Amino acid sequence: MKKDKSTAKQKGALRNKTRKSLSQKDESPQKNSAKNTKNLIHELRVHQVELEMQNEELRNAQIKIEESRARYADLYDFAPVGYFTFDRHGRIIEVNLAGARQVGVERSFVTGKPFFLFVTPEFRRLFHSHIQNVFTTNTRQSCEIKLVKKDGTSFHVSIESIPSWDTEGDVTQCRSAITDISEHKRLEEKIKRMAYYDALTDLPNRVLFNDRLTVAIAHAHRNRGMLAVLFLDLDRFKIINDTMGHTVGDQLLQDIANRLKTYMREEDTIARLGGDEFSLLLPEISHEEDVRHIAHKILGAFKCPWMAGGQEFYITASMGIALYPNDGGDAEILIKNADIAMYHAKEQGRNCYQFYIPSMYTKYSEKMMLESNLRRALDCEEFVVYYQPLVDLCTGRIVSMEALVRWQHPIRGLLFPEEFLFLSENISFIIFIDELVLYSVCSQIKAWQDAGFQSLCVAVNLSAHTFHQENFLEMITSVLKKTGIKPHFLGLEITESVAMRDIEITIHKLNELSKLGIQISIDDFGTGFSSLAYLKKFPINKLKISQLFVKGIMTDRNDQIIVTSIIALAKSLKLKVVAEGVENEEQFSFLKQRQCDEIQGYLFCKPLPAEVFCKDFATSTPNLNDAKTSLKIL
Repeated sequence: MKKDKSTAKQKGALRNKTRKSLSQKDESPQKNSAKNTKNLIHELRVHQVELEMQNEELRNAQIKIEESRARYADLYDFAPVGYFTFDRHGRIIEVNLAGARQVGVERSFVTGKPFFLFVTPEFRRLFHSHIQNVFTTNTRQSCEIKLVKKDGTSFHVSIESIPSWDTEGDVTQCRSAITDISEHKRLEEKIKRMAYYDALTDLPNRVLFNDRLTVAIAHAHRNRGMLAVLFLDLDRFKIINDTMGHTVGDQLLQDIANRLKTYMREEDTIARLGGDEFSLLLPEISHEEDVRHIAHKILGAFKCPWMAGGQEFYITASMGIALYPNDGGDAEILIKNADIAMYHAKEQGRNCYQFYIPSMYTKYSEKMMLESNLRRALDCEEFVVYYQPLVDLCTGRIVSMEALVRWQHPIRGLLFPEEFLFLSENISFIIFIDELVLYSVCSQIKAWQDAGFQSLCVAVNLSAHTFHQENFLEMITSVLKKTGIKPHFLGLEITESVAMRDIEITIHKLNELSKLGIQISIDDFGTGFSSLAYLKKFPINKLKISQLFVKGIMTDRNDQIIVTSIIALAKSLKLKVVAEGVENEEQFSFLKQRQCDEIQGYLFCKPLPAEVFCKDFATSTPNLNDAKTSLKIL
């Protein structure tokens, strides 16, 4: 503490004056006796004042020291960081309140105890090395360990330690600041999981799967072993997702992931690559037969029904299998070849698995080439429209037609929709094809009408991509306006899955189309997932029975029941019902007995180009017997 300058100066002058008076000799003892006594008393009083002033200064300094010490104690005890002082053996010499709270005990219990009591076993060696490094290097050290509280809960901490020296310059203590970093570790783990795990199913994602596969390949290479990669894709999952909504679809994916886990060995990895695609890694496989056994078990897992959104579902899966080292030497090639084999399994009828063979790659390459050619086909006007009549079962007369797109490929010839439409859907190219077909059909209707031919309604199939476009209604009205045909000559066909996706939007769009006078049909009825509560709200005119059921009505009792039920349902809803794919007299008779309204199929006429259809049918309304005769000529 600094002294007041004027006070110090006065004290000095007083002392000097006193010394001077004492040094002076008396002229005579009697004469100066009283004077000396008086001076001595004065000097004593001055010293007393000086002492009192010094004592006051000391008291003030002591108060400030105590206040500073109290502030330090508060900061030390109530700091959010735990402060510990250790000896070279890791015993606790001193700890603040925060440190005692960190380990969940009273401070009196902690002092003098080995800190190892609060370190989880797997980190004790690291803590010991940390303390020894502080004492041996005389430098600041840091590390991260895991502590355990008295109640058994554990948490991550960061330790920053510095050496403490005694008066002789020796390190006698280690002072450490311990910070709880559990939240940081939790966020770090969350970020890691986001980077390497699928958020919906909590399975490894593509990145982590590739990493594990790469490691497994290296291990198999060193040991001259074998491993398998299985690529699994759910069959027709899109129908469920579009019909029931993404919430139900997500729940189903979670249930499938959980069930598949139960069929995996501890060393296996199952990952979700995205959408409804899963990939499985089976390391350390001894024989191909082991893989077949596991593949059978996985397919068997899909035989039991699934519950999602309060409803029961049956769904199957298709799998492709690639083996290391025969089918590829790195992760990318193995996954690609397993994917190719999976597509081959779907082509074989789904609900099965296929091992990769080199010939599959050729077919896969052709498919990829076909996909790339799709983009060129539109510009080159290679898509053409064929027409197939619908016949009234009572009169045998043509009542309408369905437009069917074909691709006149310059090399492969005429391609049917099943050979290219699924590719166009994958790249959303189907929207352009649908719009082209709509414009071509409306232009053809106008041309027939201008030529004086019979006016018939022509129906066009619409994909989900097209129907759910925001500008869908504007596109329809624009085509009608450009071609100049009346709306009631145009029909639109959508599947159940398309109709049941975004119900309210579907109802709005169908109502707007119905107001225009456009005829609306539900195509492939019975193959999707419909709700009768919503079906009756749709302003539809026809239900079309899928040819999958019609094909088996003479041999399969279940198909007979389904077809009969659909006809009865349509009648009760006052809708027309059409049977697709009618090919023989037996099917015709069955449908007529059950009062089906219309039929469509090769029994009457196959799809024909506009010019051929115009030549043979458009100038008249032939009955069914006339059509059979014409069909023989075609």
